[in-house]
Amino acid sequence: MKHVRLGSLEVSRIGLGAMTMAGTYTSGGGLDNDESIRTVRRALDLGVTHIDTAEIYGPYLSEELVGQAVQGRRDEVRIATKFGLVSHAGGGPGVTDSSPANVRAAVEGSLRRLRTDHIDLYYQHRVDPNTPIEETAGAVAELIAEGKVRHFGLSEASARTIRRAHAVQPVSALQTEYSLWTRDVEAEILPVLRELGIGFVPYSPLGHGLLTGQIRSAADIPDDDWRKTNPRFVGENLERNLRLVEEVRAIGAEIGATPAQTALAWILTRGDDIAPIPGTRRVARMEENTAADAIELTTDQADRLTALEPASGNRHDDANMVSIDT
Repeated sequence: MKHVRLGSLEVSRIGLGAMTMAGTYTSGGGLDNDESIRTVRRALDLGVTHIDTAEIYGPYLSEELVGQAVQGRRDEVRIATKFGLVSHAGGGPGVTDSSPANVRAAVEGSLRRLRTDHIDLYYQHRVDPNTPIEETAGAVAELIAEGKVRHFGLSEASARTIRRAHAVQPVSALQTEYSLWTRDVEAEILPVLRELGIGFVPYSPLGHGLLTGQIRSAADIPDDDWRKTNPRFVGENLERNLRLVEEVRAIGAEIGATPAQTALAWILTRGDDIAPIPGTRRVARMEENTAADAIELTTDQADRLTALEPASGNRHDDANMVSIDT
């Protein structure tokens, strides 16, 4: 497995996202904690050194599974987790709170669940409109000085917020959605990251599963699945987006790769400071995704993928779009 640098943090260029280990997507069947743990351990066997989770996933279940899975192998992995979408002062899960007091409460819980004495990459999950980013960055800087955190990250932050945070505590990585069908970051965010020497961690690099080719119609999405109400997975938007998948499938067939592997191989052509974290709770899917590290696209194939039209529809519903820092 090749490696890249996120600021000064070195990780495998394909990581493993652990959100689905606590739910959200249900098309792959019910939760299976044992399979999730096997998935993390198999990822380590294959050279994956970057595992991404968050306290809100579950809440707490994903961190607990990751912590259990890496026991005895902690030195092989860089663990990333996130704070800010759980209020530990009585607000509970789903309440945005990046106040210094909440950051300190959150890190203690994450360290306990992850069964570790430090977090390699600690992200603010969403920008808190009620707490200046300078205060949040300062709180993380204190945790870094204490050795509880090694690197600071932001998720779904605007260019302006990135600059303000970086001026207080160097930001190692930004995590934001990026894939063949979500290209927003290319206009402003990526240039700022490269100016400041900040790495980029794309989440949902497989378009919330659509780019795997496993979804062929709305009937393939269970009623209790988060995607059932996502604008890109309903009505005419879904029909148009499925045509994009067919183009990815066709290019993959030229090199003997699955649609998922083709989509990941394209992301890996976008820079040596990019480390996508495709998420899964299944060993077979993780093995498929990780194999994209060995796939080489020709210049023509990469250009054809780059030329594809991005997805139709907003990437989140109105309620979730409000939480995106712009």
